Amino acid sequence: MSKSHEIKVQRREQLGQGASRRLRHAGVVPGIVYGGDSAPASVQFNHNEIWLAQQNEWFYSSIIALNLDGQVHNVLLRDIQRHPFKQLIMHLDFQRVNANEVLHVNVPLTFINEDTSPAGKSADVVVTHELKEVSIACLPKDLPESITVDLGELKVGDIIYLSDLKLPAGVEIPALKLGKTHDDAVVIAKMGVEETDEAASAE
Repeated sequence: MSKSHEIKVQRREQLGQGASRRLRHAGVVPGIVYGGDSAPASVQFNHNEIWLAQQNEWFYSSIIALNLDGQVHNVLLRDIQRHPFKQLIMHLDFQRVNANEVLHVNVPLTFINEDTSPAGKSADVVVTHELKEVSIACLPKDLPESITVDLGELKVGDIIYLSDLKLPAGVEIPALKLGKTHDDAVVIAKMGVEETDEAASAE
């Protein structure tokens, strides 16, 4: 289960593009909170606090407690808009979470022990991470911040598939219900020398 992360937020009284531009110039990020049984709420965040928060993996896949005037809304980030070239966040969308409804969320994969694995110790072996995140389904209380992939036993020729992942209790990968063709490779360990030989043969 993911840890609790709280972010303070204020209600946004002034709406419209002009008001949003003024907020951004003042170091404030406009946003919206929607979903659940409550009406959508226009809100605003401190840009520096949000900028620091969004550098963490949990910001994108964990349930966040938005503290709005003392009332806590459990939410998930659904959209983040960034400036095309400046280090600025332009807008945030959060969706309220119902404790009894299954979530469908992309969570990052955390790879461990690759350097100490047989494949990782060999200079001739290339280990590729085919996926960086995975789509899961679970109740909010079971939502993990990431899925750990232990590569400690990885050998040359090995392929780790979605079905090989050790999932936390209450978590499943919906794609696996669609058949073997959706059991994508997560990690592949292959000989790097073979690629060089093939390239040389092609010439």
